[in-house]
Amino acid sequence: MKLSTRTTVLAVATMLALSACKAEQKPIDVSTGSAESGKAATDKTGYPGLPTEKEQVSYSIGMAMGKQLSEIKDEVNVDTVVKALRTQMTGGKALINDEQAQQIMQGFGQKMQAKQIAKMMEEAKANAAKSDQFLAENAKKDGVVTTASGLQYQVITQGKGAKPAATDGVKVNYKGTLLNGTEFDSSYKRGEPAVLPLQGVIPGWAEGLQLMQVGSKYKFWIPAKLAYGEQAPPMIGPNQALEFEVELLEIVKAPAGK
Repeated sequence: MKLSTRTTVLAVATMLALSACKAEQKPIDVSTGSAESGKAATDKTGYPGLPTEKEQVSYSIGMAMGKQLSEIKDEVNVDTVVKALRTQMTGGKALINDEQAQQIMQGFGQKMQAKQIAKMMEEAKANAAKSDQFLAENAKKDGVVTTASGLQYQVITQGKGAKPAATDGVKVNYKGTLLNGTEFDSSYKRGEPAVLPLQGVIPGWAEGLQLMQVGSKYKFWIPAKLAYGEQAPPMIGPNQALEFEVELLEIVKAPAGK
């Protein structure tokens, strides 16, 4: 995680730009030919505790900055942040210069990155242990087959069509969940099947789909080493074993000559 003050500055600039755009779009009073006054516009908005546009904009900027800083709230002192803001905005004498601030933030970024890596390693170790335990127990269940690679599958419906080759594509419906039942992906929810090349999917999928005949529906339990391993996206997490229900609807052949 790389941390810098630029993110906060961008948030402030965005809020100011949005406020400017809204100001340009104020309705025209046809009787005078002038824009409605700021007070009139404010009265119509009715934001409790924020009676003027200046206060509304200020609060909105504070919200944007608060959201940016919420991830590191235990690492910052809000009163000191406000002190620095006030100094910069009023032209006061800062306690440190820009170069010193940059050095501080670089060191802080390295510290936070190290903490994030340590946290990810700890999570990866815990997930691996849970996944190994689950797969060991799951392998004992009736109808569950474990391949040489460690992939586990169970036939829900056996089709009678052809089996795809490693160089084919497939049209499938599927649902993916974590071992705790949390769903992270589903073609059913998107309302249409997915078309995927077997050479472009995770190894567990590539192996499992070549076991299926068109018209089949299988359940797969895929070890982390055949899924995303330690480089899994945040919605999954490192070293997670995954569960999929997959329907093989069609084999999609690559065009001739490719």
